[in-house]
Formats: sequence, C-alpha cells, structure tokens
Amino acid sequence: MTAPTPTHPLLPLSADDVLTTTRSVRKRLDFSRPVERSVIEECLTIAQQAPSASNRQHWHFMVVTDAAKRLALAELYRRVFQGYRARRGPMTFASQERAATQDRVSSSADYLAEHFHEAPVHVIPCIEGRPEAQTYSGQAALYGTILPAAWSFMLAARARGLGTVWTTMHLNYEREAAEILGIPYETVAQVALMPLAYTIGTDFKLAQRDPLSTMVHWDSW
Repeated sequence: MTAPTPTHPLLPLSADDVLTTTRSVRKRLDFSRPVERSVIEECLTIAQQAPSASNRQHWHFMVVTDAAKRLALAELYRRVFQGYRARRGPMTFASQERAATQDRVSSSADYLAEHFHEAPVHVIPCIEGRPEAQTYSGQAALYGTILPAAWSFMLAARARGLGTVWTTMHLNYEREAAEILGIPYETVAQVALMPLAYTIGTDFKLAQRDPLSTMVHWDSW
C-alpha cells in the first residue's frame, strides 16, 4: 500500500519545514476563501495513518461547515474566553522579547475569539470513550491515540496552504457542543476545536524557543 497521491497542490516544503513552521494561525486565517471538501478529506486520509492504541483506529473528526452551527460553537468558545481574559492578571517575563511575544499572542487570541465563527470550517477531533471513566494510563492511551491523528491533520493542512490552531476552551461546554452537533456525549469525547481556513500568505517561520538544554534531561533529571 502506498501513500495517497495529493490532488491538491502542495507547498514547496520539506518534511522538516512542515514540522517546524506549522504555527497556531489566528490573524492570518483567510475567512473570505472557501475550503474545498476534497482538501479536507485529503488531510483526514493522512490523519488516518497515525498510530492508535491497540490499533483500534477509534478516531472521529467532526467537520462543521454549517454557518449556524459554527456560530453556536463560537459563542461557547467566547463565553469561556471572556471569563479567562477577565480573570487573567498581569504577567511577568524574563525579557522584553518574551513580553513582546506574549503581547502578540494575546492580541491574536483576542482576534480569534472575536472572529471564530467566520472560519469557514471548524474541525473537532473526537475519540471513542470518556477520559473521566479511564485510569490515568487509560487516559494517556486515549489522548495518545487522537492527538497524533489531529497533529497529522494539522501538518497535512499546512502542507496544502491551510492554517489551524488548537483550542480547547469550548470543552467547558462540551455537552452543549455535543447537543449542537449530535455527538453521542456519553460514549465519545471531544478533545479540541480547530478553526480551519486557507492562510493569508504561506511564509511561516520558525518560532523563538528556549535553548534545548532547558528541556532535555539525559539519564536523570
């Protein structure tokens, strides 16, 4: 069995380029451009190749294009986001550079919350089973199945000129979201809500990161 042949144009990016420039896209989502169903399905076909616990392949992806349902999901997101912004106090950083970066992130988060419903597609990765009913190791297996598949979807989207951002705030109202979309809440867990759109430009760069030595431990902590 061979990898599926792309039917949509791929950006001229190496595997390392895709892995290091798949950013959380908010202000550069193009809300005016529709996203073809075929390109979404192509990305999902790639996501299916991710590993899953015991090879159960019990992923599900809810793809939402209906405008009324997108608005309803965005309202759930905004309800949580507004409370989060109101509660969050001033933050301190080790450098002015980090502070400036956080200012940009906060500004883009505000923008996304305001315009969430305008994203032409919402994608909700789901997994069969409820995490609260699992042991700790069971939860790790559950999330360890859906997260690689979702990340593969995000990488495939980036390679095709699409942008995504992983958000989880709507999960405070997961049951309400399940009712909006007909997801069987008792047996299927949502893990994120990702707006999906073509990006305004495709020239995403590597992000500033702390030195590798600050997060790698060899043989002992």
